[in-house]
Amino acid sequence: MIRAAAEMSVFFFTILLAVAGVFAFYARDLPDTSNLWASDRTPRITLLAADGSPIKIHGASLGAPVRLSALPSHVPNAVLSVEDRNFYHHVGINPISVARAFFVNAMEGEIRQGGSTITQQLAKNLFLSSDRTLKRKVQELLLALWLERRFSKDEILTLYLNRVYFGAGAYGIDAASHRYYGKPAQDLNISEAAVLAGLLKAPSRYAPTHNPEDAGIRARHVIDNMVSAGFLSPADAEIARSRPVLIAEPRFSAAPYFVDYALAQVRALTGSADADLIVRTTFDPTLQAAAEYGLAMVVASDGLILDDMEAAVVIMDGDGAVRALIGGRDYQKSQFNRVVQAKRQPGSAFKPFVYLSGLEYGLRPDDMLMDAPVKVGKWAPDNYNSRYYGSVTLNEGLVRSLNSATVRLQEKVGRSAVRRTAQAMGFEGPFNQGPALALGVDAVSPLDLAGAYAPFANGGYRVAHHVIDSIESAEGDLLYRHSAGVIDTAASYQSIQDINRMLQNVTIWGTGRAAALSNFPAAGKTGTTQESRDAWFAGHAGGLVTVVWLGRDDYGPMTGITGGGPPAVIWREVMERALQGLQPFPIEPPFIAPVQSQDQADPLADLLNAQG
Repeated sequence: MIRAAAEMSVFFFTILLAVAGVFAFYARDLPDTSNLWASDRTPRITLLAADGSPIKIHGASLGAPVRLSALPSHVPNAVLSVEDRNFYHHVGINPISVARAFFVNAMEGEIRQGGSTITQQLAKNLFLSSDRTLKRKVQELLLALWLERRFSKDEILTLYLNRVYFGAGAYGIDAASHRYYGKPAQDLNISEAAVLAGLLKAPSRYAPTHNPEDAGIRARHVIDNMVSAGFLSPADAEIARSRPVLIAEPRFSAAPYFVDYALAQVRALTGSADADLIVRTTFDPTLQAAAEYGLAMVVASDGLILDDMEAAVVIMDGDGAVRALIGGRDYQKSQFNRVVQAKRQPGSAFKPFVYLSGLEYGLRPDDMLMDAPVKVGKWAPDNYNSRYYGSVTLNEGLVRSLNSATVRLQEKVGRSAVRRTAQAMGFEGPFNQGPALALGVDAVSPLDLAGAYAPFANGGYRVAHHVIDSIESAEGDLLYRHSAGVIDTAASYQSIQDINRMLQNVTIWGTGRAAALSNFPAAGKTGTTQESRDAWFAGHAGGLVTVVWLGRDDYGPMTGITGGGPPAVIWREVMERALQGLQPFPIEPPFIAPVQSQDQADPLADLLNAQG
């Protein structure tokens, strides 16, 4: 008997030595655990929209980190009930589950069953591959024990909920909640939490967006488990089972041109920071959808825009915050961001700054200008279709986009005054020194033009356009915050009022009639460059500034395209959607349209084709 006991002891001791040897062998090349929150080789940058919802980045939506204490108890309990109901009572591994898994795997001759706890799953997600090998399993056990020793149970569960994959490109409970329900994880009810917990077993199979029937069956199973685990009363479970789960319509979540620009700005603002970052942007999903749908409506209109034409749209508020951005018609074909990177001549979209210079000089909108052939040195600009109106007011000169009258105004107030006004409004320059300055020959990006138009919308204050509101580390340290506020006064309030009334007339009886809105007063300006190489509409309504550009990347001409045509129509379609549901407010009462003599008649049919 004694000899048998001794032999058994030697046997078990040998087994223990063998197991210890296996663990020691695989522990030699455990992955680095020095930076737990960085799950990959590069820092994770989580971009949030202005409303706090995560922005989808290249197929993966990374939600904002959520503390366990901020979640209703039924959210983690739903996960624990199906993934690891003994989570708070083990040391990172469940010996019974491990033994069962080893037995099954030994019988099958391969890794068939895991028996993983949440701590083990977290270890695998953070540090290891998904290979089903003995080495990976042993390292997973070792890392799970390390996690349990290093962190509290609540910290481990918090890490797990913020990192686990819920399908549809959503990583973390907050991203999943926004993806499927359009709301933050803090607002999940029991039924919704059960659906998300059910996804963890097989995200593709149980996705409620693609397989609602299996998702519902799985969610009911989760609720039953919550009852048996003591997390939920039978009465509450019955209510949860009977409550329908409403999947939100997919929100616009991917703006690749905006994301690229925002990430570039993050790198510029944080330098070589290697921490995980939470970045709150100025992005507005509703306005982005309005821009995309508005552009799509016009693209779908037969013949308005040809396939080789590119388009750019940017929406900005009066504080300079970029709310929506479309840098091209197809990101998959071209990642060149025309809103930010394309420098094109604005043409007549620059003229408001010439007229603003006149107003700041002391002239009034009803002061007279001569619109007739003009020559400055050897340069002799022509009006559109060589049509001249004789004696006109400043208001009419801008509204009809008359080249001759505009050049005469510039030469009266001085080119240096025009350059100063343009700079005060937000243009950086350098500026053309010749008389062609008045006709918008200095190339600018749509983003810069929108920034220069922002003072028209905010009462006359220069602001800095921006896409980043704040940057924090994953630990909550504030690394950057945009210093909201005015850079300087751009122009007097009276001059801004007057120019807005003139710009409003552009959409009522001028070159921009096609941009008129149904419920909001709109103020804006068309722009068309030589041979229609660029066509613009820039303006504001309801506190939002929107700039639309149309052109070809090779600078080729666009026959018959003017700023008062497709760009004005795109602007209208975008703004009608962007302002939907908002309360209209006046800009300023527009000036009365002049009464034309018979030989100066201006049929409405001509207006859409007028020079911008």
